[in-house]
Amino acid sequence: MAIERRVVIEHSDVMAWVAQPTAAALPPVPDAPRVTAASCAPLREISIVDEKGDRRTICVPVERPLTVFLDGRELVTLMTLGACPEMLVLGYLLNQRLIGNVAMIESLGVDWNAGSAAVATRTGIRGSGADAAPGIVGTACGLGTVFSDLMMQVEASALPQAESARISRSTLLHVLDSMRQYDAIHRAAGSVHSCALFQGADLLVSIEDVSRHNGLDTVAGWMAFHGVSGGDKILFTTGRLTSEMVMKAAHNGVPIIVSRNGVTAMGCDLAVKLGMTLFGRAANRRFLCYVGAKRFEPEVGAD
Repeated sequence: MAIERRVVIEHSDVMAWVAQPTAAALPPVPDAPRVTAASCAPLREISIVDEKGDRRTICVPVERPLTVFLDGRELVTLMTLGACPEMLVLGYLLNQRLIGNVAMIESLGVDWNAGSAAVATRTGIRGSGADAAPGIVGTACGLGTVFSDLMMQVEASALPQAESARISRSTLLHVLDSMRQYDAIHRAAGSVHSCALFQGADLLVSIEDVSRHNGLDTVAGWMAFHGVSGGDKILFTTGRLTSEMVMKAAHNGVPIIVSRNGVTAMGCDLAVKLGMTLFGRAANRRFLCYVGAKRFEPEVGAD
């Protein structure tokens, strides 16, 4: 006879969005948009049958569609856990170059009953090219990054304080240790990626979501909303470092990326052009520095 077992998970253990006290206390930038705070519960219990035929209750991440409307025009549908949807949408718009800065947005409201995010700009979108509103790019499709446009901007990407940015072996190991404490969704249910922003060894914010791009976009939105510069920061991700991930980090001024996953050849090439530092295969006490070893302090002889 099948036996049913129940796994009890405390709510405090499954926070998909974490902001440390110093980060949570940061005020928005001047002229920041009005935003809602429409976070969602990230997990749902379902009944399954395991390999022994036992029926038990487990948790799975709750993936939700969020359709973004920009000045009333449907732009894209993002699949997300909904832990911090307003920052996700802001980061998406910024990283896709659909807006130049958050001051271009007047309001951003998320309504989960409708499954939508309504974004209203201050000046509206008036076509494209010379007729476009300042700082806003007119586009017929918001699905995916326009790769050719990103390639044209590689040389123009600025990394403030990039030359002085450094990371030691002990700091990198502390980052990895810290992230093991902030992967509650992954431990409870799997099927998610993590992304986090560090200043040295200090964690600022951490997010878990269904895709690596969602994680990076959410961190980018939070940075822009609060005026946090990236030059002295470290970005952590569980996702692979493809060219788009590298470009997004560069667009937000972050020169050092640490990933639990690997790095693609184009990701390496772009990082070299942009003067960035990439660490991959970073887990436990092992990691590889693929690009930018001049910023790495190996601390030879350290335990």
